[in-house]
Amino acid sequence: MSILICGSIAFDNIMVFHDRFRNHILPEQIHILNVAFLVPEMRREFGGCAGNIAYNLKLLGGEPAIMATVGDDADAYLARLDELGLSRAYVRRISGSFTAQAFITTDLDDNQITAFHPGAMSFSHHNRVAEVDGATLAIVAPDGRDGMLQHAVDLSAAGVPFVFDPGQGLPMFSGDDLMKFMRLATYACFNDYEAKLLCDRTGRPLDRLAREVEALVVTRGGAGSHIHANGRRHEIPCVRAEAVVDPTGCGDAYRSGLLYGISAGWDWEKTGRLAALMGAIKVAHRGGQNHRPTRDQIADAFARNFGSRLW
Repeated sequence: MSILICGSIAFDNIMVFHDRFRNHILPEQIHILNVAFLVPEMRREFGGCAGNIAYNLKLLGGEPAIMATVGDDADAYLARLDELGLSRAYVRRISGSFTAQAFITTDLDDNQITAFHPGAMSFSHHNRVAEVDGATLAIVAPDGRDGMLQHAVDLSAAGVPFVFDPGQGLPMFSGDDLMKFMRLATYACFNDYEAKLLCDRTGRPLDRLAREVEALVVTRGGAGSHIHANGRRHEIPCVRAEAVVDPTGCGDAYRSGLLYGISAGWDWEKTGRLAALMGAIKVAHRGGQNHRPTRDQIADAFARNFGSRLW
């Protein structure tokens, strides 16, 4: 079964400032701020929601197809997709643009200053769901605003069930936009802050919004997650990670477990637990795509944590 992953492909440029921002930013002079930080440590990670979700889904043995837009500088990322055996049949290169990129500077207190350039992501509406052959499930993850709206409409019209996952893109949409997504989608997924923002923007409580979809998922970090489905709230426990190294991409890893469980026809308890496990595996590694468990290792970890077989 092919799962279409509509979302961003991006480079994450992560820099470390060996001091504290507060030692160099004068609050009384914030109106004329002009600072520079020496960052002797820097690394570039492969990221973006579509790239991260597809990477994790491949680890599980799924068949993801990425729909995204990249720029002239994407050769290294495209070569990586080939090496991983991830299809890029629906990855479109936008000439004259950069691939979406985040520039993240972290200080010794783990405060962050981030600049994000959307680049080719802004042209995601150039991709067409109608060009995809054989997708049985999809996700609309953070991407260009117009692309997210179009992909949701097109997936619904094509009869392809999909997860609405606006993530950090949620503030781009009005309450009316969000209700349109909820009525088109089959499932929806938010973290707890995004769920509160969804309720605020739409003027509707969460239990009412949950009735718009077959399942509404709310992740709650270390407190686990809730899956509102079939008129009840399924409590999904958090999985204790071997180490807490980097939360970047944990939400995307969680969503890969959701997609796998939905496509396999599992119940929500099992699906949610796999999702939680994938997030815990990811958090023990830096970057969104540097963890490399085998399918058997994932199954063993599931059995250790939940006392039951995964497959």
